[in-house]
Amino acid sequence: MADFYEYSTPEIVRLLGSRFKDYRMRCNLTQKEVAEQSGIGLTTIHKFEKGVAGNISLSTFILLLKVVGMVDELNSVLPELPESPYLIRKNKQKAQRIRHSK
Repeated sequence: MADFYEYSTPEIVRLLGSRFKDYRMRCNLTQKEVAEQSGIGLTTIHKFEKGVAGNISLSTFILLLKVVGMVDELNSVLPELPESPYLIRKNKQKAQRIRHSK
């Protein structure tokens, strides 16, 4: 397993592109089929998989995950947290932002 703290953001994007290609191929999909199903341009998919896309938007990445059946895995990236007693104010309302006192 990769230690993502050791990678720059562009390196992580390249790694995700390479992994996405593996998932796409295991789903027996061509880049053209992914483009048609996701509404994303074929060139974007090709560049992402080759690691030359630079960055892709989060929305684009989510669309690609849907095509290969992996969108539910986003829950493991940022799972829902249980309520924290530290975020409940004296008036019993949940804190909307954090402010540090001076």
